[in-house]
Amino acid sequence: MSIKPDIRIQAEDFDIKAEIEKLTQGRTDIGAVVTFSGLCRGEGDTLSALELEHYPGMAEAEITRIAEQAMKRFGLLGMTAIHRYGKIKPSENIVLVIATSPHRQASFDGANFLMDFLKTRAPFWKKNHLVDGDDGGWVDAKDADDNALGKWEK
Repeated sequence: MSIKPDIRIQAEDFDIKAEIEKLTQGRTDIGAVVTFSGLCRGEGDTLSALELEHYPGMAEAEITRIAEQAMKRFGLLGMTAIHRYGKIKPSENIVLVIATSPHRQASFDGANFLMDFLKTRAPFWKKNHLVDGDDGGWVDAKDADDNALGKWEK
């Protein structure tokens, strides 16, 4: 039986503890659970919100494809990825990645692999909304994110 990753793109917030329990409940083969939760930064209290847009259908398909690669590559027993869209205020959740495996290193690597791809290849667009009312504009990709992705493409 092949286990499929649980991939969701939603406007609503998520409950990290409930998501971990959903992925691990009744499983005795899991020895490691690694979670990554990304929060909206206030950018020195200049940001009122970060607006995220995505291409419905395409975003889910691409994240699923990458998550399936991670599960196969690292021997994961389960994976969840939730990415929010809409206007997100500082300190609110943006993204959650959970990877489970028999041993810790596979879970760490799987979660890191998926996050590096989410930051660079997932079809999301980010726009800053500033406290002073100005439009902060669209956020460009960072070179550091592309460099992090490079380690997995060898």
